[in-house]
Amino acid sequence: MSNRYAVILAAGQGTRMKSKLYKVLHPVCGKPMVQHVVDQITKLTINEIVTIIGHGAEMVQTQLGDQSLYALQKEQLGTAHAVMQAQDSLMGKEGVTIVVCGDTPLIKAETMESLFKHHEKLKAKATILTAKIDNPTGYGRIIRNQEGLVEKIVEHKDATEEERKINEINTGTYCFDNQALFEALNKVSNDNVQGEYYLPDVIEILKKQGEVVTAYQTEEFEETLGVNDRVALAEAERIMRSRINVAHMRNGVTIIDPANTYIEADVEIGQDTVIYPGTMIKGQAKIGTECIIGPNTEIDTCEIGDETVIRQSAAFNSSIGSHVNIGPFAHIRPESTILDEVKIGNFVEIKKAVFGKGSKASHLSYIGDAEVGRDVNIGCGSITVNYDGKNKFLTKIEDGVFIGCNSNLVAPVTIKKGSYVAAGSTITKNVPEEALAIARAKQLNKEGYVQKLNLKK
Repeated sequence: MSNRYAVILAAGQGTRMKSKLYKVLHPVCGKPMVQHVVDQITKLTINEIVTIIGHGAEMVQTQLGDQSLYALQKEQLGTAHAVMQAQDSLMGKEGVTIVVCGDTPLIKAETMESLFKHHEKLKAKATILTAKIDNPTGYGRIIRNQEGLVEKIVEHKDATEEERKINEINTGTYCFDNQALFEALNKVSNDNVQGEYYLPDVIEILKKQGEVVTAYQTEEFEETLGVNDRVALAEAERIMRSRINVAHMRNGVTIIDPANTYIEADVEIGQDTVIYPGTMIKGQAKIGTECIIGPNTEIDTCEIGDETVIRQSAAFNSSIGSHVNIGPFAHIRPESTILDEVKIGNFVEIKKAVFGKGSKASHLSYIGDAEVGRDVNIGCGSITVNYDGKNKFLTKIEDGVFIGCNSNLVAPVTIKKGSYVAAGSTITKNVPEEALAIARAKQLNKEGYVQKLNLKK
C-alpha cells in the first residue's frame, strides 16, 4: 500500500448558514462537522492530515488540536486554490491524497477506504467519489467512456439534454496521485465568471495528459451530503441520528421510538438498556446494562452504572451508580456523585454533592455542596443552605442520619453519624452522634383568637 495523505477543505465562511459560528464547527449530533470528518479519516491508515483553514481558523485548530496539520487560505479563491495551500506539507511526496470537504459530516471511513483501494487498484491519477440520485439537478454529471473510465465532469448548466439525463454525480470528494495533483494545480486557471480556481479542472488537465481518471460510486448518496445551510444541517442531523440509533439497537439496546430519541455521536450504552421516547443523551455519556432511561429525560456527559432507572429527569456531568432510582422530575447538576442503591425522587435537585450508598431524598429537596453518607434519609422539603450571597459552604451528613421534613441545614455544618433532625428545624450548629436536634419555635395556641379577629371586621 502506498503512502496516504488527506486534505480537508475547511476554509469557507459559510454565509448561507447566517451564523456567527464558523460553518464546519456547527454540530451534528453533538459533534462539529469537521470533527466527524477527521474522526472517520483517522480510522484509516493516513500518513498526514492537512486541514485548510480560513475563516475561524483559530477555532478550528482549537477543536482539532494535534489531529491535523494546518494550512491557511487567506483568500477564498476556490477549491483548487484551497488544496494548493497544502503544498508546503505535501508537494513532491509519493502516494495518494484524498480531498474531502469539512462540511460532509456523514461520510464514512469505509467509503473512503473503498475509494482509496479502487484508485490504487486501477493505478489512476485521479478518482472521483460519485453517487446516483433520482434528481441530479444542479450537480456535475460524470461522463464515462465504454471502459467505465471518466471522460469528463460536466456541470449542470453546461450539460446537453442527453447529459442531463445522467444521474451519476460528482460528490466533491477525490483521490489523487499526490505528485500529479500538485503538478496539475499549478496549471489550473481562474478564467471563469467567478475568477476562482476550481478543483474539478484538475480532472480535465489530467485527461488531456492522457492519464487514467476513474470514479468510485458509493451506494449511499446521503453520506456525501454537504451542509451549506440550516435546512441541510437538520437533514444531516436526522440521518446521523438514525445511523447512531440503529447502531445502538444492533448492539442490544432497546429504543422504543427511534424517531423521537436523540443520542449524540460519542455516547456508549450497554446491552438490554431501554430508552423511552423524548430522551436526549449527549456528550460523553456512558450508560450501563439493563437501565431504563426516559421518557423525556436529558443526560449529558454522565457515567451511569447498571440497572439504574432515570425517568423524566435531567442529569449533567455527574457519576451515577448502579441500582439507582431517579425521578420523575429530578435535576442532577454537575459534579455530583450518586453511589449505588440511591433513590432521588420527584422534584429533588442535587448539585456538586456526594450521595452515599442506600441513601434517599424522595421528594422536594435541594442538596447542594454536600457530602451525604450511607443509608441517610432526607425528608420532604429539606435543603442544604449553602450560599451566603458571596461564598458556598459544605454540609456534611454522616451515615445513618435521619433528616426530618422541612429542615434547613445552614452550612458549614456537620450532622454526625446516626443522629436525628426533627421536622421543621433550622440547624446552624453541628449535631453530635446519635443526638436529636430540634431547632424550631415552641408552639403557642391562642384560644378564641378567631372570634376576636372577626369582631374587628
